[in-house]
Amino acid sequence: MSRVLVIGAGGVSSVAVHKMAMNSDIFSHITVASRTKSKCDAIAASVKERFGVTIDTAAIDADDVAATTALIKQVNPVLLVNLALPYQDLTLMDACLAAGVHYLDTANYEPRDEAKFEYSWQWAYQERFKEAGLMALLGSGFDPGVTSVFTTYTKKHLLDSIETLDILDCNGGDTGLPFATNFNPEINLREVTAPSRHWDNGQWIEGPALTNKQVYDFEGVGPKNMYLMYHEELESLAKFYPEIKRIRFWMTFGDSYLKHLDVLGNVGMLSIEPMMFQGREIIPMELLKALLPEPSSLGPLTKGKTNIGTIATGLKDGVQKTVYINNICDHEEAYAETGNQAVSYTTGVPAMIGAALMVTGVWKGEGVFNMEQLDPDPFMDMLNKHGLPWKVQELDAPLAF
Repeated sequence: MSRVLVIGAGGVSSVAVHKMAMNSDIFSHITVASRTKSKCDAIAASVKERFGVTIDTAAIDADDVAATTALIKQVNPVLLVNLALPYQDLTLMDACLAAGVHYLDTANYEPRDEAKFEYSWQWAYQERFKEAGLMALLGSGFDPGVTSVFTTYTKKHLLDSIETLDILDCNGGDTGLPFATNFNPEINLREVTAPSRHWDNGQWIEGPALTNKQVYDFEGVGPKNMYLMYHEELESLAKFYPEIKRIRFWMTFGDSYLKHLDVLGNVGMLSIEPMMFQGREIIPMELLKALLPEPSSLGPLTKGKTNIGTIATGLKDGVQKTVYINNICDHEEAYAETGNQAVSYTTGVPAMIGAALMVTGVWKGEGVFNMEQLDPDPFMDMLNKHGLPWKVQELDAPLAF
């Protein structure tokens, strides 16, 4: 049994902490800390009410390395689980090195003042973690995370080689609200409005955001418009699977969402550049974030399902095959179990699983690791046991687009 420190108190953290509490044979002691302690206390109260497990809470500024290091030493965990904002990845990795504990996150680093996310900043920590005898696990969410494990599982068990890989992320949930984001609005909107980018024959192909549209019929959801986007696991998959000739990421969006997005962009509300307003400096997107519904409040409103998976085409015993691995998650079932909608659930559960595999020593190593580098089998087994069951289908042909 192991002590863990969870940083962050949003929906993903809430799910992960609830699931950790349900596995007290693995997680003997849980502390959740965030800048706003009242959010941590709300998670603790929910866990206590649902499962009778007591967890500790604390206030912390995750941008403050010294304060975070002191908190780590006070809590004395074996693992820090970073479920805060991607802006804080590097300071939390610094604190882990200073305190001598392992590290896990669900999303790669992104600077506050630039809408750019890539692994180079965190991969640069490889030697420091290795020399310290510590493990840092990057991207233990769903995408990135589960989709990377699906790919590794495909290569280990289903295909001898992978030629093309498509990641399909469908959220068929409906909140009944005119416009809302399912996770932190700043991160969500920066990601969605970035130029599209995919891997093709050894190079990155870029294009305008949200212009390449295809229709796909998702089980449990129905036909949905999905758009070619850049997503961080493309970078790590291209690095660790150089055999794959083409890797793409697709995400579904409704027409109403895109209409609102277009209008907000046209009036400048998606800008991250500071501007003066009534004698003070503001950032338009931060103002928009304050106006939009808090993602953690969407749980009781959201109906429908998510369907996320990977479609890989390659050779098996010299014959071309196309295999599809996916998970379908119900928003209402996720809310009934943890008080959070399925987008938080599908990220929080893999965070718990990655943490469990690290603290039990099933996944271990020294240095910085992406999910693709580790044995997929124990992770896949735990997905089935802890609320995210998956299935494998062989498709008749590769994707037509």
